[in-house]
Amino acid sequence: MGFVSLAGCGLPRSGPTKSEIFAGSVLQEGDAFVVSVNSRVTRATAVTPAFGFSSGFRNAGVMGSDTIAAGDRLSITVFENVKDDPLLGNTGQRVTPLEEVQVDGQGFIFIPYAGRIKAAGQTPEGLRDAITRKLDTQTPDPQVTVTRLAGDGSTVSVSGSVAAQGVYPIERPTRTLTAMIAKAGGVAIEPEAALVRVTRGNSSGQVWLTDLYANPKNDIPLRPGDQIVVERDTRAFTALGATGSQTRVPFETQTLSAVEAIASVGGLNTNWADPTGVFVLRNEPAEIANEVLGRSDLRGDQRMIYVLDLTQPTGMFEARDFLVRDGDTLLVTEAPYTQWTKALAAINGTASGAAAIDTLAGG
Repeated sequence: MGFVSLAGCGLPRSGPTKSEIFAGSVLQEGDAFVVSVNSRVTRATAVTPAFGFSSGFRNAGVMGSDTIAAGDRLSITVFENVKDDPLLGNTGQRVTPLEEVQVDGQGFIFIPYAGRIKAAGQTPEGLRDAITRKLDTQTPDPQVTVTRLAGDGSTVSVSGSVAAQGVYPIERPTRTLTAMIAKAGGVAIEPEAALVRVTRGNSSGQVWLTDLYANPKNDIPLRPGDQIVVERDTRAFTALGATGSQTRVPFETQTLSAVEAIASVGGLNTNWADPTGVFVLRNEPAEIANEVLGRSDLRGDQRMIYVLDLTQPTGMFEARDFLVRDGDTLLVTEAPYTQWTKALAAINGTASGAAAIDTLAGG
């Protein structure tokens, strides 16, 4: 009588039993749909985040590396064909360097004796011709060179999980996304868990780092003012019950199967776990829930409990193919005998304690 009473009381355990979870199903007037995982269910629930860049990003075209923009810096040198009285230099100085000429916010530069000249939108060659025409009427046969130095007008910012955050100029070697990330020292986290987001004005797009390198279409041309952020995937699931550890676990790869999720927390606890009672709990969108259940009347998110039986001939294959998603709860129930083992241990402990008390009292 005492054993039955002890077994029925609240012994310590890691979570609900398999029978208690089934008792919460809609068929038992509960509020969750309990579904056994098979290949059809696996296909219906195999939803992964779809990332990528819009056509506006992909079709922008590589920016001309020699196009001058407002904020750029220019190196300009004027060679004059006179010896005694040059226009720009001192007496006897035929070569006049104009270093670090800044293109102003309106796209103009100022050259002595030539005045303000529109530079933004021109190539160095076009600007050279414009300066030459302005000076030609004042000094005989001037020779002008113009070199574009990347400046504030042609830069992007790179931040997040990269080796060297900062503002970088768009130059000939760094006109695309992958080249600019390499310029910033590459990513500082595991590539499989890295997302790359680009914000351009009011538009934004993101892509997995591995997809960026695997698909050349994702290596978009950059534009001045782009903001590039490399960040770790924020998805995670929660592991509870008779597993190696009970914790919140971040995703380390783009996709994560139930088997991989179990392995990431140390596998099933060999002393407690019930391999027939592995559950994945989630709030499923109505369109997926309807497909899984063969219905069309459900509206809004539905509480779903997916059941994996690892003892079945195909159980391990189903667990290998079934994808865990962001926010899921992975629950491994305890084997039925575990509670009896705990009850017996409690009884033995109680009996030992009573014997010790009798011994002390008799002494």
